[in-house]
Amino acid sequence: MDKNIELANLIFPNITKTVEDYEKMYPERNLPEGAKVTRYAPSPTGFIHIGALLSSFTGDMIARQSNGVFYLRIEDTDTERTIDNGINVIIEGLKEFGVDFDEGPLSDGTEKGNYGPYIQSQRKEIYHAFIKHLIIEGKAYPCFCTKEENDAIREHQTAGKKRIGYYGKYAKCRNIPTSEAIERIKNGDKYIIRLKSPGCFDRRIVIDDLIKGRIEMPENDIDIPIMKGDGLPTYHFAHLVDDHLMRTTHITRGDEWIPSLPIHIQLFQMFGFKAPKYAHLSPISKNDNGTVRKISKRKDPEAAMSYYHKEGIPSYAVMLYLATLMNSNFEEWYNQNKDKKYTDFKFDFKKMSKSCPLFDGEKLNNISKTYFSLLKASDIYNDACVYFNKYDKEFYDIFTKDKDYSINLLNIEREVKKPRKDIASYKDIKKEFNYMYDELFDSIESYEWQNITDINDIKEILNTYISMYDINDDKNEWFNKCKELCDKLGYASDMKEYKANPEKYKGNVADVTTVIRVALTKKAQTPDLYELLKLIGVDGIKSRFEKVA
Repeated sequence: MDKNIELANLIFPNITKTVEDYEKMYPERNLPEGAKVTRYAPSPTGFIHIGALLSSFTGDMIARQSNGVFYLRIEDTDTERTIDNGINVIIEGLKEFGVDFDEGPLSDGTEKGNYGPYIQSQRKEIYHAFIKHLIIEGKAYPCFCTKEENDAIREHQTAGKKRIGYYGKYAKCRNIPTSEAIERIKNGDKYIIRLKSPGCFDRRIVIDDLIKGRIEMPENDIDIPIMKGDGLPTYHFAHLVDDHLMRTTHITRGDEWIPSLPIHIQLFQMFGFKAPKYAHLSPISKNDNGTVRKISKRKDPEAAMSYYHKEGIPSYAVMLYLATLMNSNFEEWYNQNKDKKYTDFKFDFKKMSKSCPLFDGEKLNNISKTYFSLLKASDIYNDACVYFNKYDKEFYDIFTKDKDYSINLLNIEREVKKPRKDIASYKDIKKEFNYMYDELFDSIESYEWQNITDINDIKEILNTYISMYDINDDKNEWFNKCKELCDKLGYASDMKEYKANPEKYKGNVADVTTVIRVALTKKAQTPDLYELLKLIGVDGIKSRFEKVA
């Protein structure tokens, strides 16, 4: 028997399927011409990072708009970093932001799609078949180097200012006779499997990245590990097998993986497979007191998607913001097509930034305000109820005590040509409208009186106003009565007249309506006063006016 076959059978005695068998089991996908197959392939190691959301969003859109397939693959071969329920955290977390998958694992433990399993720890036999193939062909070998021996190699390379890695003369086990390797395995020696790289560091390879453009790099000549001591594959090797068998056409991922490109390209070449196209995304950065740095899980609360839930920023608004980071021309398109969804926009790799997009919280708030301004008040109310029930139970009870009242409040100045944009988050509803709820009104510390501050003048205006107020008046009738009040009390009812002869008057109609507004709300700036008065009602108006000292 050929020694390589003997070695492969010794290491994998129960692996009977071949690479050719798996090629038949996972055939080319029957998709329309030009359709793209993309994937999001996270490790279940913790919360979802905003950069990961951007990467998955990109893959989703590129597949969706080409009538392709977007699938979820869980890369859990690093067992030390895997957390309990980590897969569900990913699935449910991405679903909350509108990222859905055509194929992949489901939160109930099942999966959808014909190219699974989609969890790497369940694909061990597949990886073993591919590694066995390499061993038979003499393209991989067992390495018996201990941790101490590997550390010594690294120290020697560091001291001599050499490249770090297992290559050339440092690849101690590369040329061990196959018969010797067989005997050592039979004797129980521990080992891993390494790739026998055919590369030469002095040769260059060229990759056409869909975002970065032309990338020229040295060929890989390092005999990388492809199977660890526990029998699980390394990331690099699992990536090759899965992306090939799942028929991935385009890989979107962070540009921290660019240094791995020579390894990945080489692995595809060693099997004679066509490599997918790569699109490396620049990381989202942040301006930290003048220093631009990559957004950090440890330093920046905005990095965690749970932050946006707690702040009450709608998931859809977050996705609109990420779309502006994803394609430079999205914002202009959206401003002209507010009636459309971001999924209607044609995303293009060529419009993706080669440099790091800068996180801009103010821009996110503005986008969120615009989004809120386009929603129905009833929809805002329903989603706000969910938010407050989870994050502010006290206000939830206040907010939901009179559903119609809260919806009507949210609806003020909404159905106009230029709807107000005072809400950027569900949390803002309480901040912006606390004065409209009697339970919170008294907790507002002070009245924001403006030009009229004398308490006697204020009381005179309020007492006169309430005697004239009729809740059935239309807006013109209401404002005319405000002018009548001005004429009675010595204030200018005509702004032009006031500007021409200010010395003749105690103030003007704007000053008078401001007194009414502040007495009613304690605020100088609010939505439409006429609508607020109608909503609060005559008894509520009287009660609030009486509170003015």
